Amino acid sequence: MMDSTEEIEKLFGSLLDKKRLNDLLHFYNKGTRFSMSSFLDFFRIKYIAPGNAAKTELNEQSVDFHTSYNVLEHISPKVLKGIFEEGNRIISKNGLFIHRIDYSDHFSHSDKTISAINFLQYSDSEWDKYAGNRYMYMNRLRHDDFLNIFRRAGHRILVNEPDVDQRSLELMRAGGVQFDERFKAKSEEVLSIISSWVVAQRQP
Repeated sequence: MMDSTEEIEKLFGSLLDKKRLNDLLHFYNKGTRFSMSSFLDFFRIKYIAPGNAAKTELNEQSVDFHTSYNVLEHISPKVLKGIFEEGNRIISKNGLFIHRIDYSDHFSHSDKTISAINFLQYSDSEWDKYAGNRYMYMNRLRHDDFLNIFRRAGHRILVNEPDVDQRSLELMRAGGVQFDERFKAKSEEVLSIISSWVVAQRQP
């Protein structure tokens, strides 16, 4: 099994700054006493909490990468619109929007008896009874919905890497899922996508 360094090198390939990676991997070997402030400074992190991604108060064109990992599925469409509008304001001229989105029913992560698309059977009002709270909210937007959000924000999509779940696809084809009206018009392929990486760039 490859170690973490090899995994990182394989993941980033020619894009990897090997000196920076080496510095990061040996952060603890510098002989200095650990402190949170030195940690954040070294990793170039500015921790803001609470914060509002739709109103960051950052300078225009001051950010090279607008990124999230398994976050956008937990934000309402209305708020997402504001976040991308703000992202367009703060992103640099050649900056990138890099987002990983988890479309799966998060209850299936711990309950293996249900599928990753189990929650698509419920109407919005029914689903709200289970997940209409600050801890479990999921907007249930599908991959095509998010691509449209990027495009409506004025973005050109550079990378579109959806992950199709074969179990969900087989379940649908066997008639094992009854979809709510909100999802019935979507294709089997779209409905079986459980995650994706999307990289986009604001068009001039």
